[in-house]
Amino acid sequence: MTKPGRTEWADDIFLLKLIQRGDRAAFKYLFDSFFTPLCRFVRIYVGEHTIAEEIALDVFTAIWEKREGLEIKVTWKAYLFQAARNRALNYIRDNDRFVTVSDWSLHEKAENDHSVELKELEQLIREAVCSLPDLCRNIFQRSRIENQTNKEIAAELNISVKYVEAQITKALKFIKKYLGDSYSYLW
Repeated sequence: MTKPGRTEWADDIFLLKLIQRGDRAAFKYLFDSFFTPLCRFVRIYVGEHTIAEEIALDVFTAIWEKREGLEIKVTWKAYLFQAARNRALNYIRDNDRFVTVSDWSLHEKAENDHSVELKELEQLIREAVCSLPDLCRNIFQRSRIENQTNKEIAAELNISVKYVEAQITKALKFIKKYLGDSYSYLW
């Protein structure tokens, strides 16, 4: 059995190799997966949607231009968000944008935007969980909400631990599919 995250790391290495060879479809996949989340993230720093998009585009442009010598020592997700953060901070520095008392409302707005998105995500997850078949939902809620172990769930429901594991996996796949591409950066 592989450790959690192991498959993602292997996928990241594979994607890196394809991009290094100039595979446009692989690059488009990376772009489509992370552009919107990066824009949201950068907007927290710079406060303006258009500038956030420009910075996110700069990150992807730099990746494509330097693809042959590119080395990723972490996941794509970590690499992209760190690159975006660095570029956002450089933008703030280069444009003499320092946080002043008047900019605090901008920071509060970014926090509120994040809060609204988090509430939306929580609602979507609740809807997805409610859409699960009864037994699958029961097992998932015991595992994730009540923090019961797989062994405890199996004993209480008089089923095998393997069946519990299978139902949790089924639930997670369903939730991921239910959330769609808008939240693919979570997985």
